[in-house]
Amino acid sequence: MRHLYDDTASKKATNLSINSELLAKARKLNINLSATLEHALEDELRKAERANWRETNKKAIDKLNKLADKNGLFSSAYRDF
Repeated sequence: MRHLYDDTASKKATNLSINSELLAKARKLNINLSATLEHALEDELRKAERANWRETNKKAIDKLNKLADKNGLFSSAYRDF
């Protein structure tokens, strides 16, 4: 799977503000806040990049779909369903 960032890059300290009860419960359960945030940010980045790719390629996808609707797919003869 392609990484969205260099996972070997150095760590950088930052300040965050989060719900105090949420923080207390996470700490009580020994949840690694840094790792959890990194995973959540990676998921959000992946979603944003996917949406950006779709928007960037929308015209080409629409043209390809119209072409397939008009002419069918080359593999249609091999479909069993």
